Amino acid sequence: MSTLGIGIVGGGYMGKAHAVAMSAVGAVFDTALRPRLEVVCAQSAASAERYRAAYGFARGTAEWRDLVADPGVGAVVIASPQSTHRDIAEAAFAAGKHVFCEKPLGETPEDSRAMLAAAQASGCVHMVGFNYIRTPASQFARSLVAEGRIGAVTWFRGEHTEDFLADPATPANWRTEHPANGTMGDLAPHMINAAHALIGPIARLNAVVETVHAERDGVAVTNDDQAQMMVRFQNGAQGHMFFSRIAMGRKMGYAYEIHGTKGAIRFDQEDQNAIWLYTSDGPEAELGFRKILTGPAHPNYEPFCQGPGHGTGYQDQIIIEARDFLQAIHDGKPAWPTFEEGLNVNRVVAAAHASNTNGRWVDVVNF
Repeated sequence: MSTLGIGIVGGGYMGKAHAVAMSAVGAVFDTALRPRLEVVCAQSAASAERYRAAYGFARGTAEWRDLVADPGVGAVVIASPQSTHRDIAEAAFAAGKHVFCEKPLGETPEDSRAMLAAAQASGCVHMVGFNYIRTPASQFARSLVAEGRIGAVTWFRGEHTEDFLADPATPANWRTEHPANGTMGDLAPHMINAAHALIGPIARLNAVVETVHAERDGVAVTNDDQAQMMVRFQNGAQGHMFFSRIAMGRKMGYAYEIHGTKGAIRFDQEDQNAIWLYTSDGPEAELGFRKILTGPAHPNYEPFCQGPGHGTGYQDQIIIEARDFLQAIHDGKPAWPTFEEGLNVNRVVAAAHASNTNGRWVDVVNF
């Protein structure tokens, strides 16, 4: 059994999730490659030391360049603001380090193209953190579509809706500044990735992107609150997606519905351990959606629990990601979603903004 030193840039929300995942993944999945928590980087030396002690890293630093250069680090997890992703990734690849980068990949398609080029030139493993598509239920849904259980897909509806800024009285904060922190930069990438995984590439779209609450406590809001877009997939299927951070009552509204010529699928992340399946076979009196609770028969469930219906959670999605990243490094093979998928998601976001500005349908290939 071999080990791999892990460096994580960012010790907050996602940094902690990745640190916990790397600590647990070996026991959960009995991975051939076992991670060691070597270095954590934070904005200050004091924060880095706090995270080091809390998560079990060997060292802490306030300089991400020191983390990348550390000889004990063989793979870098980027869990810092989007504006930092490109510089860190390029430096890590130049140093021969594998890279896992939280979504969205780059601030712009240009950044993501540069990151993908650096990844490919290095020969290192590269992966983007779209965790929600890795729930056992969504992995099962993906297999049902791929196997043709619901026939040819004709329509897709997806949303990622939350309400953390639904109250207009909520003061302005970092989330209300800079396009990367708006709904199209923050929430939309997850559902765009889901659409790619479940249906395939998006060919064309027509989008409306808007800021509903232009000011908060007298401070101007400089990014978007909600957006919607009609899409046409490359396989001909139609679709619609909606994204919002002001959807009152929605806490984790990552939800989709897929219609095919032989059936349909429904899923909602707020009930992440269940999927609703409709198939058109059988007597008329028995036709209808049936709820399927995930269990050991579904992808990546059994390592966490042997009891059907007991369920997995958010942290488990990150552990599954860690397993896939480590497996790719061990096998020397790509692990989806690679930086190429990160770029493709960026291109859809850029196309949506252009469509909103021009008021027309646009082709994603142009971005």
